[in-house]
Amino acid sequence: MLSRYNRGNSPLTSGKKGGIFIKKWWVICVVLIIALVVISGCLGSKTPPVSRPHAPAVLVDYYRTGGFAGIDDRLVIFDNGVAVVSSKTVSQEIAINQTDIDRIVTLFNQSQFSMLEANYSARPGSADLIKYTVSYHSKTVTAEDSVVPPSLQPVIDELNRILTMVASMKQTSGMAANIPG
Repeated sequence: MLSRYNRGNSPLTSGKKGGIFIKKWWVICVVLIIALVVISGCLGSKTPPVSRPHAPAVLVDYYRTGGFAGIDDRLVIFDNGVAVVSSKTVSQEIAINQTDIDRIVTLFNQSQFSMLEANYSARPGSADLIKYTVSYHSKTVTAEDSVVPPSLQPVIDELNRILTMVASMKQTSGMAANIPG
């Protein structure tokens, strides 16, 4: 029979006088149970990863510079229809509708852009020419006014139309948001 101070060898004692001591394996079991409870809260349903939209890719990068007036214009069109137009003094973002993007892609395909040479330079000594640099699908073609290949001219005309439209919209309304087709 156990007395008030339990002096016998039971699982709760270590055989020492004056107190109750828990054996190591009980401590380990309690710690494991607490750890399992804590970990089980972390094993709940996982939230699905957030899908981030991919960054828009550059569809066309067009740069024209030079001429008597010292033109310095750039038009960058992204595949999502956003375009950035910049000149010497201003940079602004515009939206290009899908019809215009489709027309631009068609013009590039018709020009057989991938088959064009990388550089079309005018004769040395030519003055006041505008230099056009057009990048499309990782290919860049540079041409000067007097030596633009005939197949590239419609592409340059369309890109110039967009630049001109933005400039005229800016002068009349102070801001360009969309480019009408």
